[in-house]
Amino acid sequence: MAELRSFIFLDQLQPQTMCYLGTWIRGRLPRTNMAAQIIEIAPGLDIEPLTDVALKSTEVQAGILVVERQFGYLEIHSRSTAEVHAASDAVLQALGATAADATKPQILASELITRLDHQHAFLINRNKLGSMALPGESLFVLEMQPASYAILATNEAEKAARVKVVDYRMIGATGRVYLAGMEADVRTAGDAAVAALGGAV
Repeated sequence: MAELRSFIFLDQLQPQTMCYLGTWIRGRLPRTNMAAQIIEIAPGLDIEPLTDVALKSTEVQAGILVVERQFGYLEIHSRSTAEVHAASDAVLQALGATAADATKPQILASELITRLDHQHAFLINRNKLGSMALPGESLFVLEMQPASYAILATNEAEKAARVKVVDYRMIGATGRVYLAGMEADVRTAGDAAVAALGGAV
C-alpha cells in the first residue's frame, strides 16, 4: 500500500517560486499564478501509475516526475484550478485515500540569521539556484519533513513579504528553504512559511 507523504495544493504559484522550478525541472514549465498540485509518495515507483492517472483524467501539465531513492514526486499545473483539482481527485481515488491521509509536515529547524557575514553569504551563494544572499541582509532557513513541503513554505513566504528566494529543496529526505532580504520582511516571510506548515509563529 502506497504512503501518501504529501498532497499540496498551491492556488497561485508565486513568481520566484515558479522561476526557481524552471532552473531544474525537465517537464512542462509552469507560469506565474498557475494552480499547482504536488504529490509525494512512497515507495517512489508508485508515482508512475499515479502520473498516468493524473495526465489522462484532465488537461493538466506535468512539470516534475522524479523517482529518487525512497520517494516519488509529481507536480502538475494548469491555468484552470478546476482541472488541477480534478486530476488530483483522480489520483486520490486511485490511491483509495483522502487529502487528510497525507503525512503532516514536521519542522526540524527554523532560524533567522541577521546581518549576514560576507563570508557566510559567499558560501551560501556557491550552491544556490535562486537569488543571491548579500552581506548585511537577514537570512531565514527552514528544514522540514516530508521534503516536498518546502515548495509550500516558499510560496506562502513569497506571498507574505518582499524577500528573495535564495534556495528551496523539495526532494529527498528533508526539505530546505533559504530566504533573504531586509530583516522585517524576512521575519514576516519566515512566520508565513512556518504557519503554512502548521507550526507556531
